[in-house]
Amino acid sequence: MVDFRVFDSADEAQTAAAELLVEAARGGEHIALSGGSAPGPAYEQAAALEPDWAPAKLWWGDERCVPPDDERSNFLLVKRTLLDRIEHHPSEVHRIRGELGGEQAAAEYDRELEGVRLGLALQGLGPDGHTASLFPGSPALEERERRAIAVPHDDVERVTMTLPALSAASQVVFLVVRAGKAEAVARAFGGPPDPTVPGSLLRSADGETIALLDRAAAANLDNVG
Repeated sequence: MVDFRVFDSADEAQTAAAELLVEAARGGEHIALSGGSAPGPAYEQAAALEPDWAPAKLWWGDERCVPPDDERSNFLLVKRTLLDRIEHHPSEVHRIRGELGGEQAAAEYDRELEGVRLGLALQGLGPDGHTASLFPGSPALEERERRAIAVPHDDVERVTMTLPALSAASQVVFLVVRAGKAEAVARAFGGPPDPTVPGSLLRSADGETIALLDRAAAANLDNVG
């Protein structure tokens, strides 16, 4: 089951994501963050709500194989919108060292994640239905042993947490806004699990799955909001 929370605006959905992030940070949880256009404002709001993130442990659900100061880096997004805006940094910050190359970075992250259970995994959803760097029809969707793997992609290689690592989170939180995502939202949440829509495969195994949507993104879902 998915807990749908539909808001009148993208800003309200991002505020709701910020509040969940702050709650997890105050609780000392392991938190996996994502990149993309939607979460940046949520991170800024989370920093404003709580300047002390010392109890938290930060991870990344996926990363491009680029240096941490590259404009495409998910780490750089979080640094600018969250880490540079708070007074006390998380006790642990586990960056994916994408500059090592996919296989080496993924092996390193897989080792770091051993024994870790995420408290919250913040996810986006691409127009093609991908989440993290789990793309439609990718062999990565079949991985069940490793917690992080390298994923080839047209633009640049990625490292991503796997479905078992992400689905083990107590809370899987999707933040999806704007009309361009409405079809992907309907496919990810309105039908059966489908490997051509990776977002449909990710649900918290024994916790809660929350979808934070604005009305535009939720437009094609029936009986929601």
